[in-house]
Amino acid sequence: MMGSMASSASILVRFAAAVLLVAAAAAPLSAARAQEAIGSERGSVVALPVDPSLPLPRLVYVSPPLSAADLAACRAAAPNVEMHIARTQAEALRHAGEAHAADARFASAAFLEAAPKLRWVQAGSAGVERYLAVGELRSSEQVVLTNMKGMHGPAIADHAFAMLLMLTRDMRAYDAAQQAGRWDRGAAEAPIALHGRTMLVVGLGGIGSEIARRAHGFGMKVVATARTERPPPAYVDRLELAGALDGLLPQADVVAIAVPLTAETEGLFGAKQFALMKEGSYLINIARGRVCETDALVAALQSGRLAGACLDVTDPEPLPAGHPLWKAPNLVLTPHVSSFAQATEERTHALQIENLRRFARGLPLLNVVDKQAGY
Repeated sequence: MMGSMASSASILVRFAAAVLLVAAAAAPLSAARAQEAIGSERGSVVALPVDPSLPLPRLVYVSPPLSAADLAACRAAAPNVEMHIARTQAEALRHAGEAHAADARFASAAFLEAAPKLRWVQAGSAGVERYLAVGELRSSEQVVLTNMKGMHGPAIADHAFAMLLMLTRDMRAYDAAQQAGRWDRGAAEAPIALHGRTMLVVGLGGIGSEIARRAHGFGMKVVATARTERPPPAYVDRLELAGALDGLLPQADVVAIAVPLTAETEGLFGAKQFALMKEGSYLINIARGRVCETDALVAALQSGRLAGACLDVTDPEPLPAGHPLWKAPNLVLTPHVSSFAQATEERTHALQIENLRRFARGLPLLNVVDKQAGY
């Protein structure tokens, strides 16, 4: 199994480069996309007002360890913010009493209780369900939570298509032939082209939009769902509200799940949804494992209802030894690594610095989480 996974990983790397060529053919960044690269202003709020007639106040941010370069960047962007470094929860708790802001990994119930000045918590991920599980954070009206929504989108979308192409082009068969030193032009059983087929993106947010852009670049018809009504972007042929999902599933050759994990989306894909999907279609899940009912997914793969599935997330996670997913047919599985990329680090770093600058000056923060909606 380990040899097979290593081989699959090598193909992922090769195909990620090919996917980037498709992305490069897209139109130049519009002003809206340039803003998107920094962060979203939707729902922006001021976490801590600052009187412009007075000198900037001294503020404290409790941070995990930073490199010398990152610490210098923080000080340059927000000279009135002291970065108090904490390596453990216990160290963070010692700084709680003076903290005006903190990294989300320290935002425990005990920390919030000991931090009366706290006004801002920054998550390092797009998904925030584990932070909102802290009731004190979710219910607090004075603490603004921000996340990294959209910052991981390009890397995750590349990864999604790398996995999909492994299945649609049957690259694992050619890789096995290569490893055996065999020139076998007939190794693949029935490779297909994506051009002209329909991609359904479930959740047209920051990540879903990047997947949709790439699908459009492959010449696919792109259909998507979103929580709120709005006109479809140029790279989406049809955009429906989330409630239309079941009616759209029979039309899709590929279904890509990109919704956040909330009470509404947990178990969104069960036996009913897999039965509605077109026979021989493909599923991509780069959202959260609990959005899919695992037993129903395994059954859909074993029955041949699905031609294949691409999973970067599972339920349970990590996937334990002996779990049925390990041996499920036509499954490409990676261990929740789709966001890993230098570009992701650069984008998240830029947003972190920009939000720190805004916080220091009493300006509206980017990527504010609607704590009741869960994202």
